[in-house]
Amino acid sequence: MREMDRRLTKRMASWREPGLHRTLSVVEESAKATKLWCGAAAVMVWAGGWKGRKAAVAGLAALTLAQLVCNGVCKQVIDRPRPPEEWIPHDEVEDRPDSSSFASGHTAAALAFTAAVAPSWPSAGAVCAVPAALVAVERVQSGAHYPSDVVAGAAIGLVSAWLVRHLPRLGLRVWR
Repeated sequence: MREMDRRLTKRMASWREPGLHRTLSVVEESAKATKLWCGAAAVMVWAGGWKGRKAAVAGLAALTLAQLVCNGVCKQVIDRPRPPEEWIPHDEVEDRPDSSSFASGHTAAALAFTAAVAPSWPSAGAVCAVPAALVAVERVQSGAHYPSDVVAGAAIGLVSAWLVRHLPRLGLRVWR
């Protein structure tokens, strides 16, 4: 696993296409502090009627749960250092956080929001999937995370979306 993380991180960090760097930087900046997903939720509420409101609430609930698990539990329990700076041949490595690398909170939030929105409003979920995928790629390319951190964040996001969708029904069954 460590060798795969090392190879993929070094390979992705060495991508040189200026257009790709600009695109990933814009996506990463808009995803900071969940601005992108809160903005998407606002658009869904404004433009989507009942379906949009339902999708936005599910997306934000799943995002919140994923952030709590990632930042409130995983990063506190698993103190994994970020990829070594010498692996990253560009200056974006200077902007990365000091917190634990495991798991990627940006990826968890992106996948949680997208996966929770998709069942209620599939076309909005498909639109959200593009920046969510770019966020995951950017976290490795920028040197902020190892690929395994991103995979773990994606799994946390998907489980969070599943829980938000299914826990209310499971709770009702138990309550009865």
